Amino acid sequence: MGSPVRVLAEATPATRDRYVDLLCVASLAAVVLGHWLMAAVTPDGVGNLLAVVPALQPLTWLLQVMPVFFFVGGFAHALSYRSLLRKRPEGSTDSVYAAFLRARLQRLLRPTMVFVLVWGVAALLIQLLGGGGGLTGVTLRLVTQPLWFIGIYLAMVAFTPPLLRLHERYGWGAFAGLAGAAAAVDVLRFAAGVPYVEFLNFAFVWLAVHQLGFLRADGRLGVGPGLSALRRPALLAGGGLVAAVALVAFGPYPLSMVGMPGEKVSNMAPPTLALLCHGLWLVGAVELLRAPAARLLARPRAWRTVVAANGVAMTAFLWHLTAMLGVYGAMLALDVPLPEPATAAWWAQTPLRLAFAAALTAVLVAAFRTFERPAAPATPPATATATASGTGSAPLAALGATLCLLGVLGLSMVGFAGLLEGRTALLIAVPVSAPAAVAATLCGWLLVERAGRTRGAR
Repeated sequence: MGSPVRVLAEATPATRDRYVDLLCVASLAAVVLGHWLMAAVTPDGVGNLLAVVPALQPLTWLLQVMPVFFFVGGFAHALSYRSLLRKRPEGSTDSVYAAFLRARLQRLLRPTMVFVLVWGVAALLIQLLGGGGGLTGVTLRLVTQPLWFIGIYLAMVAFTPPLLRLHERYGWGAFAGLAGAAAAVDVLRFAAGVPYVEFLNFAFVWLAVHQLGFLRADGRLGVGPGLSALRRPALLAGGGLVAAVALVAFGPYPLSMVGMPGEKVSNMAPPTLALLCHGLWLVGAVELLRAPAARLLARPRAWRTVVAANGVAMTAFLWHLTAMLGVYGAMLALDVPLPEPATAAWWAQTPLRLAFAAALTAVLVAAFRTFERPAAPATPPATATATASGTGSAPLAALGATLCLLGVLGLSMVGFAGLLEGRTALLIAVPVSAPAAVAATLCGWLLVERAGRTRGAR
């Protein structure tokens, strides 16, 4: 018998779109690398290299690849939900929705909650022992920040069924509606000065990118051989790039596609129309590379590498900041000099820092990878019925997903610093603490689990 990765790779169905798996791994890897490169750590705190060297900000047009991950998510969610629908008993759409949420949230929340609980206990012990200052305090604030991505992704999962129905009815029109809503929000924000309206674009921008994944699932982004298959991705890439450049050049949008300290406007938080156009060009660009990538992934060794990476990608994403800050902490503890960011000495030291961060991430992945393994599928059998106690309830599952979403987003904002002082952060104008955010996430997950479990035929 071969290794589990080899067995899994060799069992891959011929119909599987391997390029989607590559995009998933590559987009998360780009985010990790971007975070490691942008961190400008000094004994006084953590800054942003892009603020130190503004000339590097155009690199964010390559390294800000979260739109690609959300695009891939739309593709995967469409296939997954449709597969469950084909297996459902007649009249049990509610139970299918609950089973869909349970299956998707398990893969996200199992490794996430382990990360949260480990760091929560560590933060409490550190602060009880009188620590929490210097780089340690910064770490307690920063390590949860990437959880915003988990929160947004949870929202995409929850909205998949209704938005998929809109897609099936209107096709490109559903995407155009979301994109138009994102543009309208920016007009109200920048031209009319309407307060708080910009937060709606957390939904409109990212769900519009997600909708492109539905279009890909139906072959509407260009399929088949020849130049005709490249026409639509080329138009998407070219049009998105031109629009993004124009918005940045002539509009109120900053150059960087990630948030910058001190800037009045961020393209990321909340997302802007410029970021949506950036996402369009990225989606078009990766679709143009589909054919050569497919030929590469037909090679067994290349595909085994993607399978292995895909099995630990979320764990690596969750722990990569822990590893990076751990490397800097070790350097400070060992009195290793930290050069001023962007100096020649700093750049010379960068490959070594990246190598140690990658090695420590690998150690953390080895320790926690088991929690990323998929649980038993929640697909209801063809003769299954929901239990009388309310199992399979779509409203219960939706409530659980909402609690998870708010909890994870709240934790990404408040972090673990100041636990004993009751530190809070504002989430949609509501103060939220780390314990409250963790409790909301756990309660939400339990609700989704209860709603998504089904029994066989009685």
